Amino acid sequence: MNTQQFKADLTMLIVTMFWGSSYLFMKMGLESIQGFNLIALRFGIAFVLAGLVFYKRFMHIDFHIIKYGFLLGTILFLAISVVTIGVESTSVSNAGFLFSLAVVFVPLLLAVFFRQKVEKRIIFGVGFAILGIALLTLNNGLKISSGDFLIILGALFYAIYIIVTDKLTKNVDSITLGILQLGFTGAWALLLSLFLEEPHLPNTTESWISILALSILCSAIGFIGQTAAQQYTTPTHTGLIFSLEPVFAALFAFIFVGEVLQAKGYLGAVLVLVGILTTKIDLKKIIMKKERGKTLDRSNA
Repeated sequence: MNTQQFKADLTMLIVTMFWGSSYLFMKMGLESIQGFNLIALRFGIAFVLAGLVFYKRFMHIDFHIIKYGFLLGTILFLAISVVTIGVESTSVSNAGFLFSLAVVFVPLLLAVFFRQKVEKRIIFGVGFAILGIALLTLNNGLKISSGDFLIILGALFYAIYIIVTDKLTKNVDSITLGILQLGFTGAWALLLSLFLEEPHLPNTTESWISILALSILCSAIGFIGQTAAQQYTTPTHTGLIFSLEPVFAALFAFIFVGEVLQAKGYLGAVLVLVGILTTKIDLKKIIMKKERGKTLDRSNA
């Protein structure tokens, strides 16, 4: 591994750690700020900060990129909204593991809407994930809580967001598009907050910490860091590192709020993680690549 890739992987790890902390910060913020108000502040501040860093890119903005930013911002708003509402009535650990199911939903949606073939590893990954969800969420009455259901719905919306992002970023400046989507996400939240809530600025130290952490660490730095780092690392490394997000979520929940899962919950969490890794990593392709490398080395010797 070269120095550039090591730095990129380290950046991705830090970004993933920030994203893992976001569920805890959302939980903190919701104690004194309503959901749409929190989202509006989070993405509004992130939009301003990212815009200041990349202000020169806005000189070349056109209607197409604004249209794409509006579409992505709308889908992202749907995903973040249901997760923010859901995290109020579930644990931080559950939220982290359930939202990471977006990784599993992506290949399933691609198969349904774009007729892409579903590989065997995807089927196995989905099977592990479903079993993990059952252990994580079902109570003795075999019912799922509303909070857990909303997190899973948010993961489905986020999977749609990932697919649409992939389709729209082919011929546009991805950084400008990313900043615009932050702005539209915040604008939707502000609009609904004005109609449905009583929006206000944070009035406690704890709520300010949560909003600034969500805005600066989880959104602005997270977005910029991911965009910059992905140019210098591999998709396999990216998938592996991002799979650690729910682990960080559970770790932060344990350290800061003493949140502990039941034994079956931890087993479910492990199965969800195995499902995600199985979906993301093509072991057969990695083994074949290593074999080709060995053959090439022998032929050059």
